Amino acid sequence: MIKSFYLFKKDWQSELRTRYAINALAMFILVTISVILFSVGQEKMSEYLTGGLLWVVIFFSAMSGLSRTFVSEEERGTMLTLQLIASSDTIFTGKMLFNLVLVFLMNTVIAILYSMLFNTFIINNMALFVLAFIIGNIGIAVSSTVIAAIIAKANTKGTLYPVLSFPILLPLILVLLQLTKFSIDGKSIDESYAELMVLVSYDVIMLTASYLLFEFINKD
Repeated sequence: MIKSFYLFKKDWQSELRTRYAINALAMFILVTISVILFSVGQEKMSEYLTGGLLWVVIFFSAMSGLSRTFVSEEERGTMLTLQLIASSDTIFTGKMLFNLVLVFLMNTVIAILYSMLFNTFIINNMALFVLAFIIGNIGIAVSSTVIAAIIAKANTKGTLYPVLSFPILLPLILVLLQLTKFSIDGKSIDESYAELMVLVSYDVIMLTASYLLFEFINKD
Protein backbone atom coordinates (compact mmCIF):
# COMPACT_ATOMS: atom_id res chain seq x y z
CA MET A 1 0.00 0.00 0.00
CA ILE A 2 2.92 2.35 0.74
CA LYS A 3 4.36 1.76 -2.75
CA SER A 4 0.93 2.45 -4.23
CA PHE A 5 0.82 5.78 -2.41
CA TYR A 6 4.28 6.72 -3.72
CA LEU A 7 3.18 5.79 -7.24
CA PHE A 8 0.09 7.96 -6.82
CA LYS A 9 2.28 10.79 -5.51
CA LYS A 10 4.62 10.44 -8.51
CA ASP A 11 1.72 10.58 -10.97
CA TRP A 12 0.13 13.55 -9.21
CA GLN A 13 3.38 15.53 -9.15
CA SER A 14 3.93 14.71 -12.82
CA GLU A 15 0.40 15.86 -13.64
CA LEU A 16 0.92 19.13 -11.77
CA ARG A 17 4.02 19.75 -13.91
CA THR A 18 2.56 18.80 -17.29
CA ARG A 19 -1.13 19.44 -16.53
CA TYR A 20 -2.10 17.30 -19.51
CA ALA A 21 -5.20 15.68 -18.00
CA ILE A 22 -6.18 18.75 -15.98
CA ASN A 23 -6.01 21.06 -19.01
CA ALA A 24 -7.82 18.57 -21.24
CA LEU A 25 -10.59 18.09 -18.68
CA ALA A 26 -10.94 21.81 -17.94
CA MET A 27 -11.17 22.70 -21.63
CA PHE A 28 -13.67 19.93 -22.35
CA ILE A 29 -15.87 20.88 -19.39
CA LEU A 30 -15.90 24.58 -20.30
CA VAL A 31 -16.58 23.95 -23.99
CA THR A 32 -19.30 21.36 -23.35
CA ILE A 33 -21.19 23.42 -20.79
CA SER A 34 -20.85 26.53 -22.98
CA VAL A 35 -22.28 24.66 -25.97
CA ILE A 36 -25.22 23.46 -23.86
CA LEU A 37 -25.89 27.00 -22.60
CA PHE A 38 -25.75 28.53 -26.09
CA SER A 39 -27.88 25.71 -27.55
CA VAL A 40 -30.58 26.10 -24.93
CA GLY A 41 -30.60 29.90 -25.04
CA GLN A 42 -33.69 31.25 -23.34
CA GLU A 43 -35.46 27.91 -23.47
CA LYS A 44 -36.18 26.31 -20.13
CA MET A 45 -34.98 22.71 -19.85
CA SER A 46 -36.76 20.24 -17.63
CA GLU A 47 -34.99 19.18 -14.46
CA TYR A 48 -34.76 15.60 -15.75
CA LEU A 49 -33.05 16.67 -18.99
CA THR A 50 -30.61 18.84 -17.04
CA GLY A 51 -29.78 15.96 -14.71
CA GLY A 52 -29.28 13.65 -17.68
CA LEU A 53 -26.94 16.09 -19.41
CA LEU A 54 -24.87 16.28 -16.24
CA TRP A 55 -23.89 12.62 -16.52
CA VAL A 56 -23.39 12.91 -20.28
CA VAL A 57 -20.82 15.65 -19.65
CA ILE A 58 -19.18 13.57 -16.91
CA PHE A 59 -19.07 10.50 -19.16
CA PHE A 60 -17.36 12.25 -22.07
CA SER A 61 -15.07 14.20 -19.73
CA ALA A 62 -13.84 10.91 -18.29
CA MET A 63 -13.09 9.64 -21.80
CA SER A 64 -11.13 12.78 -22.68
CA GLY A 65 -8.95 13.01 -19.58
CA LEU A 66 -8.44 9.56 -18.05
CA SER A 67 -7.12 7.60 -21.02
CA ARG A 68 -3.41 8.40 -20.51
CA THR A 69 -2.97 6.77 -17.10
CA PHE A 70 -0.80 4.00 -18.55
CA VAL A 71 -0.17 5.46 -22.00
CA SER A 72 2.21 8.05 -20.57
CA GLU A 73 4.27 5.29 -18.90
CA GLU A 74 4.54 3.37 -22.17
CA GLU A 75 5.53 6.48 -24.12
CA ARG A 76 8.25 7.41 -21.62
CA GLY A 77 9.46 3.81 -21.41
CA THR A 78 9.00 3.70 -17.62
CA MET A 79 6.46 0.88 -17.51
CA LEU A 80 9.18 -1.78 -17.35
CA THR A 81 10.76 0.01 -14.39
CA LEU A 82 7.43 -0.04 -12.55
CA GLN A 83 7.08 -3.76 -13.24
CA LEU A 84 10.52 -4.39 -11.75
CA ILE A 85 10.00 -2.46 -8.51
CA ALA A 86 6.32 -3.10 -7.79
CA SER A 87 3.74 -5.85 -8.12
CA SER A 88 0.82 -5.66 -10.52
CA ASP A 89 -1.62 -5.01 -7.66
CA THR A 90 0.55 -2.16 -6.39
CA ILE A 91 0.77 -0.53 -9.82
CA PHE A 92 -2.95 -0.80 -10.42
CA THR A 93 -3.81 0.56 -6.96
CA GLY A 94 -1.53 3.58 -7.43
CA LYS A 95 -2.95 4.38 -10.86
CA MET A 96 -6.51 3.87 -9.62
CA LEU A 97 -5.94 6.27 -6.71
CA PHE A 98 -4.71 8.90 -9.16
CA ASN A 99 -7.78 8.46 -11.37
CA LEU A 100 -10.04 8.45 -8.31
CA VAL A 101 -8.75 11.82 -7.10
CA LEU A 102 -8.91 13.25 -10.62
CA VAL A 103 -12.47 11.98 -11.16
CA PHE A 104 -13.73 13.37 -7.85
CA LEU A 105 -12.16 16.78 -8.50
CA MET A 106 -13.45 16.88 -12.07
CA ASN A 107 -16.99 15.78 -11.29
CA THR A 108 -17.28 18.03 -8.24
CA VAL A 109 -16.37 21.03 -10.41
CA ILE A 110 -18.92 19.95 -13.03
CA ALA A 111 -21.67 19.53 -10.41
CA ILE A 112 -20.93 22.95 -8.87
CA LEU A 113 -20.93 24.66 -12.28
CA TYR A 114 -24.17 22.90 -13.15
CA SER A 115 -25.90 24.05 -9.97
CA MET A 116 -24.74 27.63 -10.64
CA LEU A 117 -25.57 27.84 -14.36
CA PHE A 118 -28.77 25.78 -14.65
CA ASN A 119 -31.67 26.94 -12.52
CA THR A 120 -33.68 23.81 -13.27
CA PHE A 121 -31.05 21.53 -11.75
CA ILE A 122 -32.69 21.25 -8.34
CA ILE A 123 -31.93 18.26 -6.13
CA ASN A 124 -34.65 17.57 -3.56
CA ASN A 125 -32.80 14.71 -1.85
CA MET A 126 -29.18 15.78 -1.61
CA ALA A 127 -28.16 12.77 0.52
CA LEU A 128 -29.26 10.35 -2.22
CA PHE A 129 -27.54 12.38 -4.94
CA VAL A 130 -24.26 12.62 -3.00
CA LEU A 131 -24.32 8.89 -2.23
CA ALA A 132 -24.91 8.01 -5.89
CA PHE A 133 -22.29 10.58 -6.89
CA ILE A 134 -19.62 9.00 -4.66
CA ILE A 135 -20.36 5.38 -5.64
CA GLY A 136 -20.61 6.37 -9.30
CA ASN A 137 -17.27 8.17 -9.27
CA ILE A 138 -15.58 5.11 -7.80
CA GLY A 139 -17.00 2.99 -10.61
CA ILE A 140 -15.86 5.48 -13.26
CA ALA A 141 -12.34 5.63 -11.80
CA VAL A 142 -11.94 1.83 -11.57
CA SER A 143 -13.34 1.21 -15.06
CA SER A 144 -11.26 3.99 -16.63
CA THR A 145 -8.08 2.65 -15.03
CA VAL A 146 -8.42 -0.89 -16.35
CA ILE A 147 -9.49 0.37 -19.81
CA ALA A 148 -6.44 2.66 -19.89
CA ALA A 149 -4.25 -0.36 -19.06
CA ILE A 150 -5.78 -2.35 -21.93
CA ILE A 151 -5.24 0.34 -24.57
CA ALA A 152 -1.73 1.32 -23.41
CA LYS A 153 -0.09 -1.31 -25.61
CA ALA A 154 -2.38 -0.79 -28.60
CA ASN A 155 -1.37 1.11 -31.73
CA THR A 156 -4.63 3.07 -31.98
CA LYS A 157 -4.84 4.33 -28.41
CA GLY A 158 -6.94 7.43 -29.07
CA THR A 159 -9.75 5.69 -30.90
CA LEU A 160 -9.75 2.48 -28.86
CA TYR A 161 -10.48 4.11 -25.50
CA PRO A 162 -13.98 5.44 -26.40
CA VAL A 163 -14.85 2.16 -28.11
CA LEU A 164 -14.05 0.13 -24.98
CA SER A 165 -15.29 2.59 -22.38
CA PHE A 166 -18.75 3.10 -23.88
CA PRO A 167 -20.14 -0.44 -23.35
CA ILE A 168 -18.37 -0.79 -19.98
CA LEU A 169 -19.49 2.56 -18.52
CA LEU A 170 -22.96 2.66 -20.11
CA PRO A 171 -24.68 0.42 -17.48
CA LEU A 172 -23.18 2.59 -14.72
CA ILE A 173 -24.32 5.83 -16.36
CA LEU A 174 -27.85 4.50 -16.89
CA VAL A 175 -28.24 3.64 -13.21
CA LEU A 176 -26.80 7.03 -12.22
CA LEU A 177 -29.34 8.73 -14.48
CA GLN A 178 -32.13 6.86 -12.70
CA LEU A 179 -30.80 7.77 -9.26
CA THR A 180 -30.42 11.42 -10.28
CA LYS A 181 -34.06 11.38 -11.33
CA PHE A 182 -35.01 9.90 -7.96
CA SER A 183 -33.01 12.57 -6.12
CA ILE A 184 -34.75 15.29 -8.15
CA ASP A 185 -38.13 13.73 -7.31
CA GLY A 186 -37.17 13.67 -3.63
CA LYS A 187 -37.36 9.90 -3.21
CA SER A 188 -35.76 8.47 -0.10
CA ILE A 189 -32.67 6.30 0.01
CA ASP A 190 -34.83 3.33 1.05
CA GLU A 191 -36.94 3.73 -2.10
CA SER A 192 -33.76 3.78 -4.19
CA TYR A 193 -32.16 0.81 -2.43
CA ALA A 194 -32.27 -1.51 -5.47
CA GLU A 195 -30.54 1.00 -7.75
CA LEU A 196 -27.90 1.76 -5.12
CA MET A 197 -27.17 -1.95 -4.75
CA VAL A 198 -26.72 -2.17 -8.53
CA LEU A 199 -24.13 0.61 -8.29
CA VAL A 200 -22.31 -1.09 -5.42
CA SER A 201 -22.38 -4.42 -7.27
CA TYR A 202 -20.97 -2.77 -10.39
CA ASP A 203 -18.09 -1.28 -8.38
CA VAL A 204 -17.30 -4.57 -6.64
CA ILE A 205 -17.41 -6.58 -9.88
CA MET A 206 -15.25 -4.09 -11.78
CA LEU A 207 -12.75 -3.81 -8.92
CA THR A 208 -12.44 -7.58 -8.55
CA ALA A 209 -12.21 -8.19 -12.31
CA SER A 210 -9.64 -5.41 -12.70
CA TYR A 211 -7.27 -6.85 -10.10
CA LEU A 212 -7.66 -10.35 -11.54
CA LEU A 213 -7.06 -9.25 -15.13
CA PHE A 214 -4.42 -6.58 -14.64
CA GLU A 215 -1.62 -9.08 -13.99
CA PHE A 216 -2.24 -10.52 -17.47
CA ILE A 217 -2.77 -7.09 -19.06
CA ASN A 218 0.47 -5.84 -17.52
CA LYS A 219 2.59 -8.57 -19.10
CA ASP A 220 4.48 -7.73 -22.29
